[in-house]
Amino acid sequence: MRLPTSVRKIGPTRRSVSGYYAFRGEESIGFESTLERDFLVRADFDLDVLGVISQPCEIPFQHPVTGRWYTYTPDYLVYYQLGDRHYDDYPKPLLVEVKPQAAWRKHWREWLPKWKAALRYAKDQGWTFRLYDESRIRDTTFDNITFLARYKRMTFPPEESQEVLDTVRNMGVATLDYLLTRHFMGIYRTEGISHLWHLLATRQLDCHVALPFSPFTEVWVPDHE
Repeated sequence: MRLPTSVRKIGPTRRSVSGYYAFRGEESIGFESTLERDFLVRADFDLDVLGVISQPCEIPFQHPVTGRWYTYTPDYLVYYQLGDRHYDDYPKPLLVEVKPQAAWRKHWREWLPKWKAALRYAKDQGWTFRLYDESRIRDTTFDNITFLARYKRMTFPPEESQEVLDTVRNMGVATLDYLLTRHFMGIYRTEGISHLWHLLATRQLDCHVALPFSPFTEVWVPDHE
């Protein structure tokens, strides 16, 4: 599936941190704040996400008081994998505006017209529109993703990884504690913990990342197709 491209390029800004995020190591996606960057970190980790387009469209809207016309460019458009769903139940793309909570609470009356225009535009396109602030981005899921990131570049013997994956695949679901007991006994337990975190960080294993990690966290082999 070929995704659309951005309607404009992201340049440097004095107001906040800007740059480009290497989405899945293949594509550079622009961000204009640390909150937008963290949104991309979450999307990158989510196996249901097919791709993300930055500043995907320009939406004209009329100010209800002055009558003047403006153009609004939302931050991102997120496309999702079909997975095992039927085409009739294809997940709708998500049009996203990323704003700090303090900012949108202060300016919501001023920004409401453009957000209403975005809601209408998204509905016409068969998308959904949503505002993302810290409460939807920097939560337990983000904390877990950040924790796993330190293990992503570690290396372990491929045959040991394959043994763990075969165990989980045969069982369907296994707990971290069970895998440590079965594959990493005694002096190997500490290394085994890092190995399991690595398999989660590199998406060879999956879990309910929105829940706090514990020895009883259940993991499974994701379907990458």
